[in-house]
Amino acid sequence: METIYNNPDTPVEEIKYGITTGSGATAAARAALLVLNDEDVKIITIKTPMGNLEIEVEKTKKLTDTHGQASVIKRPYNDPDVTVNIEIIADLWITDTEGISIKGGEGVGQVTKPGLQVPPGKPAINPTPQKMIKENLSDLIPEGKGACVEISVPAGRKLAEKTINPKLGIIGGISILGTTGIARSMNLESYKKSFKCQMDVALAEGYQELIFVPGNIGEKIAQQILTAYPDQIIQMGNFPGYMLQQAAEMDVKHIILLGHAGKIIKLAAGIFNTEHKVADGRREIIAAHAALNGANKNLIGKIFNANTTEEMMGLLEGEDLLEETFNSIAQSVKDRSQERFPGELEVIMVKMDGTVLNTNHHVEIRD
Repeated sequence: METIYNNPDTPVEEIKYGITTGSGATAAARAALLVLNDEDVKIITIKTPMGNLEIEVEKTKKLTDTHGQASVIKRPYNDPDVTVNIEIIADLWITDTEGISIKGGEGVGQVTKPGLQVPPGKPAINPTPQKMIKENLSDLIPEGKGACVEISVPAGRKLAEKTINPKLGIIGGISILGTTGIARSMNLESYKKSFKCQMDVALAEGYQELIFVPGNIGEKIAQQILTAYPDQIIQMGNFPGYMLQQAAEMDVKHIILLGHAGKIIKLAAGIFNTEHKVADGRREIIAAHAALNGANKNLIGKIFNANTTEEMMGLLEGEDLLEETFNSIAQSVKDRSQERFPGELEVIMVKMDGTVLNTNHHVEIRD
């Protein structure tokens, strides 16, 4: 396989592939071992589950006869990946004990909750990257010797604040991830799986009633109006359909679907990817349900031409049709959602200030 790094002058939007943090860590570790043999390493070829991969090496340093260091930059590619441009560093020490041990250094998170691929108390370096590191070092280690590898990401601690790691109980840095070694442009599957990890943690902790919210705003409102533990609150991102299906497969018993109406109402029309550029339908849904609940033609027209969900709510409230309309929408959301999750499900739609819009639920709301 050719190196996936293009010429620096290549426009990012034309670069379809990147490397995973796991591949970066593996390449840095192999380069750190090669530098002990006084090799001038510029490009490293590593074995991945997808075949051989060539990766550019940023820096190398021979610190002692048994301690080498190297780093790799995770170059940009056409994907909104928050880890692009980070430097991944590997320190490697030759040991007198056979075998390869892997540690997490500065900027690599520590796992504190059960349910993830790595047990609590260990660095957040997933099994595939660990396997890749060991497989790519084993042919270079002198007979009768071993190696200790420490992976660090200088920017990892700050970068982790932009990820879902803190909610998963991964503290102090990012995770070293990857199942193929290659990061594909707009790889929605791996992105969606990062949200599913929250359910893995919640179920491992024994929760069977989960609160699904679109994102940070929904999480804050859930904490404000419901009595719940933080790990019961699961962020869905723009993938409620995927998350509901996963919940069904994982035998979750009860879901409270809660969030700002602007996101949640889309499910009433069977829109299960709620990203705005994928589909909208908010005005059509609200206008249709307002009509079903007695709105006149003038009001329906105003709703249809309104710019925001909050504006539509104000129009309904002025005609005393807010509760009836949102009860109707909530029922449609529930019906469509239970096509994917047949378990017990409640729907709560709210305004930005946390005001609950629909009353046809059986969840106790805090004052």
